[in-house]
Amino acid sequence: MYESGDLRKGLKIEIDGEPYVISQFQFVKPGKGQALYKCRLKNMMTGAQFDRTFRSGEKFNEANLEEHEMEYLYADGENYCFMDTSTYSQELLTSDQVAEARDLLKENTKCQVLFFDGKPIGLSLPNFIDLKVIKADPWVKGDTASGSTKPATLETGYVLQIPPFVEEGEVVRIDTRTGEYTERVKE
Repeated sequence: MYESGDLRKGLKIEIDGEPYVISQFQFVKPGKGQALYKCRLKNMMTGAQFDRTFRSGEKFNEANLEEHEMEYLYADGENYCFMDTSTYSQELLTSDQVAEARDLLKENTKCQVLFFDGKPIGLSLPNFIDLKVIKADPWVKGDTASGSTKPATLETGYVLQIPPFVEEGEVVRIDTRTGEYTERVKE
């Protein structure tokens, strides 16, 4: 059980039976009267955001959230199938729940799937993923201008900017937090 004095950015609470994460937080102490806690809340199931003000002394339930390591198996239309690596049970997530992760999601990738009351509601990828470049323009010798990049298509269909020396068929490491190239991987 949390009290309003425990509120901070990133805290996950339950309001009206749904999980919320505090994305912005501000403490306000007016000249007289009770202290106020202004929060921007994001619904972890729907993604809806709204502002709400709480007074000191209010109580909140902790969101019943769990994370399980699961392996991505396949996509079936709008659903993505994940398997729990310890129990071999399978769960389906919708494309909305997978969100931007679908651009970097490759079969057999181990992810952390977030559950609320036993139902999957989202996932987080590992910080770095190695993907093969399937389409990239060839490198023109002498094209060494500093900071130059070229577009490349990865095996998942994701397009990003890579250095000119990376060629088709090579494997690159992508930072999943930014979606950017980090390094070329030697196999």
